Amino acid sequence: MSTVPMITLDNGVEIPQLGLGVWQVEDEIVTGVVEAAFEAGYRHVDTAAIYGNEAGVGRAIAAAGLPRDELFITTKLWNSDQGYDSTLKAFDASLDRLGLESVDLYLIHWQALKKDKYVETWKAFEQLYADKRVRAIGVSNFHIPALQRLFDETDLRPAVNQIELHPELPQDELRAFNAENDIVTQAWSPLASGGLIDNPALKQLGDKYGKSAAQVAIRWHLQLGNVVLPKSKTPSRIAENIDVFDFALDNDDMAAIADLETGVRVGGDPDTVG
Repeated sequence: MSTVPMITLDNGVEIPQLGLGVWQVEDEIVTGVVEAAFEAGYRHVDTAAIYGNEAGVGRAIAAAGLPRDELFITTKLWNSDQGYDSTLKAFDASLDRLGLESVDLYLIHWQALKKDKYVETWKAFEQLYADKRVRAIGVSNFHIPALQRLFDETDLRPAVNQIELHPELPQDELRAFNAENDIVTQAWSPLASGGLIDNPALKQLGDKYGKSAAQVAIRWHLQLGNVVLPKSKTPSRIAENIDVFDFALDNDDMAAIADLETGVRVGGDPDTVG
């Protein structure tokens, strides 16, 4: 079993630096996928209300019989549920689907600027945190102006900002801002939705270490200090993605990966989504 390093959030809660993302994993198969991840050594699972698979994740948690304090479970509030009261109701619904009494991390899924409800939504998150129904609260797909507004108008800063991040979109400015404000950066789509698994430069580095291009990219994330959430439905790939703790990229390798930056997103722009 792989031993995944822990990163300490600003409130002292520890989060495994590598977890399983389950976006686009159907509810009817996600239970088996999460069970395969647990078998491979994962203890961190990242889901969301909009994924439609919280119930399946919950079934895997129940079936695994692992101690609850060994697991780190994240879910997210969808855009249509933003607002104070609606956030509290949506959180209850997520907990019910997961079959849990609390989650380890709850995120606002998108800043959804047109709705302009993320501040009141965050105040509901602060209440959930005060009530000890979540161990940590954070955001996803937030840019600097929205983060700054939360700093100015609310009491708690997000512990996490989960963003699209991969070698083609390294998000240097946003990562630096997060770090300056004690916000841990999480990377979704860390392999550019699979677009990097055949990248020649990453494959060449993989050959150097006897690893795949995907493993090299995941290792790059880890060495940058990101929490990384690779997604797969395939047990062999799930196991491969966590087998990244027996090698390290050197400075030249990291520089070569930096040259892959294009600035191109595979997902939506946070300033226009929602």
